[in-house]
Amino acid sequence: MNFLFVFSVAVIFFLLAGIRVIFEYKRALKFRFGKYIGILQPGFRWIIPIVETISIVDIRVITINIDSQEVMTQDNVPCSIDGVVFFQINDPEKAVLEVEEYKFAISQLAQAALRDVCGKVELDTILSKREEMGKNIKTIVEKETQVWGIVIIDVKIKDIQLPENMRRMMANQAEAERSRRARIILATAEEQAAESLLAAGKLIDKSPSAIKLRLYQTLANIASEKNSTILFPFPEEVLPRKPKEED
Repeated sequence: MNFLFVFSVAVIFFLLAGIRVIFEYKRALKFRFGKYIGILQPGFRWIIPIVETISIVDIRVITINIDSQEVMTQDNVPCSIDGVVFFQINDPEKAVLEVEEYKFAISQLAQAALRDVCGKVELDTILSKREEMGKNIKTIVEKETQVWGIVIIDVKIKDIQLPENMRRMMANQAEAERSRRARIILATAEEQAAESLLAAGKLIDKSPSAIKLRLYQTLANIASEKNSTILFPFPEEVLPRKPKEED
């Protein structure tokens, strides 16, 4: 009786020890005595304890950071650049059997590719064409990871750190550019105003009444300040007039 009870308990524990639940977003590689047998699909699964083992692989999109890399650009400007890699395991079997620690391997590949790509271009290209730089890095990395059953979805450059003196120079350059544009706009405005004043002056000269109205308007503007006195030593009518041209 005691033997049957102990045996029953041992069998129950043996069966329970082999129960595995695999989530929908994961796959399990089954090994028997270290030899690869196959892939277990999501759901309730059972393996032989001790004899069989499994290795779980996540097939969702995985994100890893590219550590900040010290890069010397083509125009000899030192800068620190970091980024992020988005990848997905397409073939769990190759991801486990073909490479050890695929996350670490992808991280190292991405770092080397980032230094290689950014070191071949000038700083202005890196700052203005981040998307293009990311695509070039992706092309280099995915050539190596295809044999691992891993698909590189995208590579993004996150941050570019420049030396303090370079930041000051770029700020001075931007300020000088804004000042140049402001001066051009001001000069254009002065030119347009001069042309308008010249046209208005020619038009006013053709009519004595217009000159008089313009004079009164100017006096009214001066008087509105209430801080000056205007004196007329003689009436405006006695001022010399330009004789009319005969037809």
